[in-house]
Amino acid sequence: MTNTEPTSPHPLRKPLLITEFTALAVLLASMGWFSSQTNEGQTISAAWLLIPAFASLGVFLSFIGLMYLRWIASTESGNQFRHKVIFSLLTVTLVGVWIYSIANTWFSLTAS
Repeated sequence: MTNTEPTSPHPLRKPLLITEFTALAVLLASMGWFSSQTNEGQTISAAWLLIPAFASLGVFLSFIGLMYLRWIASTESGNQFRHKVIFSLLTVTLVGVWIYSIANTWFSLTAS
């Protein structure tokens, strides 16, 4: 039997998409600005790296939120607890990789 009712998207889907693409635009713009600054021979202060760091965090968190909406919020199965556990492990792994990469970048810049 087919469902004839149109399914409406989750109310958080649109704000998460806007956040993800805005943060991605900020990330790409800051990378372009950094490359133009280093071509001129100027050194960039390490504090300026907070802009792409927070932009990449925004991309990651909105991506994780959209994955949650797709994989957990839309399911109606009896195994939802198992799905949430697996999703939590995936989330912790992704955020851990982000923290590790930001920390490595920061330490490599301050060690020079």
